Amino acid sequence: MQDMQEQESNREEEEYYNAMIEAFIDKDEKTQWYQNAFKKFNVNGVDTMKWHWSWWAFGGGAGFLLYRKQYLYAFILFFSSFILGAIPFVTFIIMILSGGYATYFIYKGFKNKLAEIEAKIEDKEKRIETMREVGGYHTWVIWVYALLSLFMFATLITMLNVTMNTPL
Repeated sequence: MQDMQEQESNREEEEYYNAMIEAFIDKDEKTQWYQNAFKKFNVNGVDTMKWHWSWWAFGGGAGFLLYRKQYLYAFILFFSSFILGAIPFVTFIIMILSGGYATYFIYKGFKNKLAEIEAKIEDKEKRIETMREVGGYHTWVIWVYALLSLFMFATLITMLNVTMNTPL
């Protein structure tokens, strides 16, 4: 009897945790992907940084973290990319590391918000509602990233055009 109650309690706890992830991610089509990633990062209650590949993080770097409202981690990645990017091949290494580990920093942001919300709010439904408000994503990041990419591409084309048309 006690074993069944414990199983029911564990099931309810897992449903609640998954609902909090769903509220934090706020995109139905991405929820399962993040739930799988977050399970990988939590080994029997212990947070563990593990590799979980994201093409968005690989190509977007700090933009990916900014999109997911992880401001501190986005700033650190942007600053380190800016400083170390002058060293040959380091930019590519940073891109690979971002692709493999950026999702972990989203998980850390989720865990921080989860602890903060659970410390302040008793009602589970209110917690989920609050997580949806503080989590989510910024759609404007995609537009800014697209415009910056277009600007960089236009600059590159202009530079190539000037170089090709300059007499030796």
